[in-house]
Amino acid sequence: MLSQVYSLLKGHGIIPNDVQEQMLTSHVRAMAHRSVTGEPLPEVEASLFEEISPESMNLAREVVAQFGNLPDEEAWLLSVHFEVAKENL
Repeated sequence: MLSQVYSLLKGHGIIPNDVQEQMLTSHVRAMAHRSVTGEPLPEVEASLFEEISPESMNLAREVVAQFGNLPDEEAWLLSVHFEVAKENL
């Protein structure tokens, strides 16, 4: 899954720096763990993510959809990683 995430980002010209990559990798691994165990996320407020670009949110939803059993809130959190990495340009 990690290689798919990084390929997806690269295809959109989003290249995380080393620290961002480490944080993103940790997050995707945690998502995979939650996908297997069914462990829920703590409650997340949607309004916190209103400033995330549609591109970042759509990419995050694409990744979350590949797991097949995670809630949309996972995409909200993941989209932050993508949005921050977009600023590297």
